[in-house]
Amino acid sequence: MRIATSFLIIFVMVGTVYAQEYPELGVKVDVIADNLKVPWSIDFAPDGKLFFTERVGKLSVIDDDSIVEILNLGVGGGEGGMLGIALDPNFDENHYIYVYYTYNELLGIKNRLVQYSESDNVLTEEKVLIEGIPGAPYHDGGRIKFGPDGMLYVTTGDAVQPDLSQDLNSVAGKILRINSDGSIPNNNPFGSAVYSIGHRNPQGIAWDELGNLVATEHGPSGWRGVGHDEINLIVPGANYGWPDVIGDEVIDSATNPILHSGDDTWAPSGSTFYYGKEMPMFDGKYFVAALRGQHIHMVEFDESFGVLFHGKLFSGEFGRIRDVVNGPDGLYFMTSNQDGRGNPNLYDDKILRVSPLYNYENSSSWIQIISEWYIEGLISKQESVNAHKYLVERGIISQN
Repeated sequence: MRIATSFLIIFVMVGTVYAQEYPELGVKVDVIADNLKVPWSIDFAPDGKLFFTERVGKLSVIDDDSIVEILNLGVGGGEGGMLGIALDPNFDENHYIYVYYTYNELLGIKNRLVQYSESDNVLTEEKVLIEGIPGAPYHDGGRIKFGPDGMLYVTTGDAVQPDLSQDLNSVAGKILRINSDGSIPNNNPFGSAVYSIGHRNPQGIAWDELGNLVATEHGPSGWRGVGHDEINLIVPGANYGWPDVIGDEVIDSATNPILHSGDDTWAPSGSTFYYGKEMPMFDGKYFVAALRGQHIHMVEFDESFGVLFHGKLFSGEFGRIRDVVNGPDGLYFMTSNQDGRGNPNLYDDKILRVSPLYNYENSSSWIQIISEWYIEGLISKQESVNAHKYLVERGIISQN
């Protein structure tokens, strides 16, 4: 297969042009890039370069405040296309980039996982790691990330064939786990690439600082009910029930979600844990991009993954949110308002960054949780704004 590459520099807005302030949360939101076409996933190189996919078939990098398109493929349509991206944990040495995308073939739609070598924003040495993953206009999965164990994890959808999720001979409706060269780890639970089963359309995977894997999943929207989007604690070899159970329904062989949306629909997508002293109110919490919900869902777990609190950030502010990632200088997220289900705003779609509005470095712990109190509904928006203002006026915190 020929690698379609390009040195085209896209003249869109790149860099901090304005910052929208949220003093009640103690954060600001900058636009990093705009005028994109359904950006789907992002990852960062050790030197700070930001690589991202656009579902229309593009892979680009933000380099020296310019967007450089480095791959452009003909891809399948619908919910498929150029989807997940992950940089190798040893990217500094090997410069491997992994991409998951949808392609059309004579007998239908499939998905493929590919490794490329990158040098000076040029891709070479295409190596197909997995192909023939069942695909469809809907439910193609597509999130790929390296875990703390150095293995590459891949989410796949049921390709609108629910029974495939329970079929151990199919990679559809699963979370997969492979070595970076495409081989199967010796300790995988089924002796194949399959790591967990019974998924409908898993879209986000992230690990906490102890190595626990948490995944998001779209719930049903038809014959099996509606809503019941899921957040699952992933255990190797576990069955997460689709299509036999949803929500809190119980059967002996299935593992229930640690949180679901009930009759509401979030359409959860990419997810991340945030760790950082710069935004202490977010430290240790789990964040989920919500498409239909048009917000970032924040969850606080206890040590046993019981849900202490969950709530919405930026509800309705930016439209459909596709991915959220803990970046080197803040919490990054991207919109998908041009995916056919949103209402595009001016210069959509965008990559944005959440960063601290205030310098919390020398403030005491009770001051640091003012924003958390507001998020949890313990104080009003105005009370949170007033509290931050009071602390700034007295020099206890300073505005960034």
